[in-house]
Amino acid sequence: MPALAPLYQRAPGDAKPGVSPAFLQEPVNKPSHRRHNLTARLVPHQIPDAPPNAIRLNRPNSRDTIKYMKARLPQQVRRKLEKLPSKPGCYLMWDEHAKPLYVGKALVLRPRVRSYFQRSAKHSPRIDEMVGKVRDITWWVTGTEMEALILENDLIKRHQPHYNVMLKDDKGYPYIKVNWQDDFPKVERVRQIKGDGARYFGPFTSSWAVSRTLESVRKVFPYLDCDRAITGNDESPCLYYHLKLCGGPCIDAQSRSDYREGIRQLVNFLEGDTEEVINELETRMHNAAGRFNFELAAVYRDRIKAAQRIVHQQKVVGVQNDDEDVVAIAQDAKSNDTVVQILMVRRGRLIGRENFALQGVEVSETSAENLGDLIGIFIQRFYDDAAHVPPRLLVQFVPRTKDLLAAWLSKLRGTKVEIRMPQRGKKRKLMEFAKTNAEEHLRVQKAQWAEDTNRQTEALAELQDGLGLQVPPTRIECYDISTLQGTNTVGSMVVFARGAPLKSAYKRFKIRGKGAHGEPDDYASMREVLRRRFRRAVEEDQDRPGRKPAGAAHWKLLPDLVIVDGGKGQLGVANEVLDEFDLAEKVPVVALAKREEEIFLPQRRNPIHLRRGSHAFYMVQRIRDEAHRFAITYHRNLRRKGQTTTVLDTLPGIGPRRRRSLLQYFNGDLDKIRQATLDELRTVPGMNRRAAQTVKEHL
Repeated sequence: MPALAPLYQRAPGDAKPGVSPAFLQEPVNKPSHRRHNLTARLVPHQIPDAPPNAIRLNRPNSRDTIKYMKARLPQQVRRKLEKLPSKPGCYLMWDEHAKPLYVGKALVLRPRVRSYFQRSAKHSPRIDEMVGKVRDITWWVTGTEMEALILENDLIKRHQPHYNVMLKDDKGYPYIKVNWQDDFPKVERVRQIKGDGARYFGPFTSSWAVSRTLESVRKVFPYLDCDRAITGNDESPCLYYHLKLCGGPCIDAQSRSDYREGIRQLVNFLEGDTEEVINELETRMHNAAGRFNFELAAVYRDRIKAAQRIVHQQKVVGVQNDDEDVVAIAQDAKSNDTVVQILMVRRGRLIGRENFALQGVEVSETSAENLGDLIGIFIQRFYDDAAHVPPRLLVQFVPRTKDLLAAWLSKLRGTKVEIRMPQRGKKRKLMEFAKTNAEEHLRVQKAQWAEDTNRQTEALAELQDGLGLQVPPTRIECYDISTLQGTNTVGSMVVFARGAPLKSAYKRFKIRGKGAHGEPDDYASMREVLRRRFRRAVEEDQDRPGRKPAGAAHWKLLPDLVIVDGGKGQLGVANEVLDEFDLAEKVPVVALAKREEEIFLPQRRNPIHLRRGSHAFYMVQRIRDEAHRFAITYHRNLRRKGQTTTVLDTLPGIGPRRRRSLLQYFNGDLDKIRQATLDELRTVPGMNRRAAQTVKEHL
């Protein structure tokens, strides 16, 4: 790839290079993808403050349009529009809170960016909303449009802009990783591709799909997935060896060459070369039988049957040994949902298919041009993280950036990649198959969403009736305490809105008072958690000068129901806290006991039992279990952290660097540090007299 053109273009009156707003001090362009080789340092183009001038448009426009743009646009945006270069690159729009709104690329930046703000521009409602929020624009000049596409992918990954079309929940799709770089390659599930020499397969849309695939191939090709260091000297193997799902190299039951040969066959099988792999297994079976080793021959026979079961599930879709991906799209105008299905064809066999939901799409115009653009966006997002790029892509609609995408994919693959829209024959039938399945997936998904919504609505209605609530508990908060003999005591607060977890509102509490040290005290810990939560709901922000405001919207929202994990004692504590803040009449509270799933209500002697198997019963169980999971995870993290700390971590003024210097200087011996003189401590790199005195006083 040619080197990037200089990215900072100084204009007359500009300040010195490097001036940038606080939110862009960190370089936003650092390449993160293993295939990218952008060696030049990307610095966002910034224009310092200057008196605004009239906007000079590239093409003739009426004076009314210029007045309209000046009247409606913020001064900062107008200045940036004047300075836009006529070169390829990427642009990033920001709102008033310095949050990214949209990332885009352009062959020529100036007309592309300015087109958003023209009076005659016809945008979708979503883009119109975005344009109204723009308060600043930054851009990067690149040497070619290809470099702009690569940079756009990096910026979108880094900033996750709200108005860009994204793969839904694409924080990390799962992959199958074969650690081929190791002597005994282990097979595992990961969510990131690294340039470490391993072989990757994916992405898959769900962890369940990965688990199902690994479970199937392990019956054919036993592999390691444990954390053992393989030396061949272990005393005993794990259970997988006895289940014939591992060859047992840890006990020297399988040599390095035999194990790697099996993993090589596994890789070939996952790549679609199934016939060759099965032929190899049949040859080995016959050779074992010829040596009268019938037990080994039976093992190969069982593996061949398992492999054939997998192959029989794969549909033959081509006469030739085609390697291609088929991309089709389906939309629903009522629900505003868009789904893209991709079929993976290897050696003429359909070996897999995945469905991806696109978020940030407005289903308003369904022209072939717009659908082609969406497919182009999907190709750009999907293959930027894909483990394999086939030599051919069949698309339902041709993207307008077809040539650019084909060149980019060719660069990723290392050989030519073509993008085609099939018109007739078997390829067209395969495309119709993909289209039909995408539409069916969307229909089934909608039905599932509707069923889940109805189930949650029924559960809330049942819960309202069972607990005698005045309104359905739309917002439910559940609290739990986790401790180990009074150490690292923590509390958790989980929130369910309309029957679904609202993870953005989850809170963790580190207990500071009674119950944090010494004897565990669940009542005191629960009291502290509830006080800290509901104090923030009722107090005014101005009463906390010099402190971070506590009156955020999520703290001010009162729940329709509070569930505390425990029995009558925890319920009594919750009632006391709500009375303390005059919330007893506003916030219903119950306690859920684990043993018999009993629910205790205030001013009621005997507990009530929800009908087992009912939607309300399962919902309460799920909420309680989620609170327990959230609390115990936090507790374990604190306990693990505490096991790796030393007394030096508690010393004031002794930070990580000084701790590291002290431990290195005295070979990690705390007794030597205690016995050291003040002058000896001062000679340690990074230490001064005050720090040395602190160490002597506290140790």
